[in-house]
Amino acid sequence: MKNTLYSWFSILIGCIILAAGFVFFINPYNIVPGGVYGASIVLHNLFPSIQVGTFGYMFDIPLLILSVVLLGAKLGSRTIAAALITPLLMNIISKLVYPTKEALEALDPAQLAGGSMNLSDHLMLACVIGAALIGIGTGIVIRNEATTGGSDIVGMLLQKYCHIRFSKAILLVDGTVVCFGLAVIGFGISSAEDSIQPSWHLSLYSLIAIFIISRVIAYMINGAKNDKLIFVISDKKMTELHTYILKDLDRTATCIKSSGLYTGKEKEMIFLVVSYKEVAGVKLTIKKADPRAFVVVTDAYDTFGEGWKQLPSPNEIHPE
Repeated sequence: MKNTLYSWFSILIGCIILAAGFVFFINPYNIVPGGVYGASIVLHNLFPSIQVGTFGYMFDIPLLILSVVLLGAKLGSRTIAAALITPLLMNIISKLVYPTKEALEALDPAQLAGGSMNLSDHLMLACVIGAALIGIGTGIVIRNEATTGGSDIVGMLLQKYCHIRFSKAILLVDGTVVCFGLAVIGFGISSAEDSIQPSWHLSLYSLIAIFIISRVIAYMINGAKNDKLIFVISDKKMTELHTYILKDLDRTATCIKSSGLYTGKEKEMIFLVVSYKEVAGVKLTIKKADPRAFVVVTDAYDTFGEGWKQLPSPNEIHPE
């Protein structure tokens, strides 16, 4: 029960962080970070009386239904909750931080929180902070086995029916949204009167935001990827290395039977995963045990098992 409550609380916190990232740092400056809410920002410029979160509902609910009908997806209660809570929070926070209806419709950064958070002259700072918050919030939601719906569903539909790889499909969706924003906001098709907002430069900030969001989400879910995979091949039994792994590192490794392709002579091959901080000590010990050993050190993308992370559950998402 504690774990379940903690997971639901974490999803709520993630949704709050995600919504705050949009409300305070993305929406007021018309940065379009792809996806459902990026498209919602563009549409808000065409229809200012409808809030960004409301447009989010208009996209999310039909997409969730399509995922069930066309993909046969089983939507968990956490995903449904996250997809419905985030737009609501976005609308609530927006109404709280803007003093008037006119300011809310214009998303005027000069009136945001009494003007104390106006970053109109520091768009790069707004872009980086907003993207980081969106990435953190989304990462927290995904780590608790939920999603916020949106463009991922469009990507899966394109993958299934158009035979486009999922990663390329997401890129296509985000690229289309950014181009939509460029046409509406960048080239001034919208009704925005602020000379700062209708600028094609905003599309460049949008691309930066998309990149930062994707990297932060990956870091939140998978960590820093600092694990290292080491293969050691030697003509002799490296007892000193065995002792170092078992005693000093307090972990184990795998000995694999192998032989030289040219000589046919049996060799010892050790398969070992360590943190990046432990690599130097392992290499030093290998040199002492057998200076002629053949050693390969490479990145371990993900490591599961005793002493490392647990294997993910069926509903958990791990983006590549």
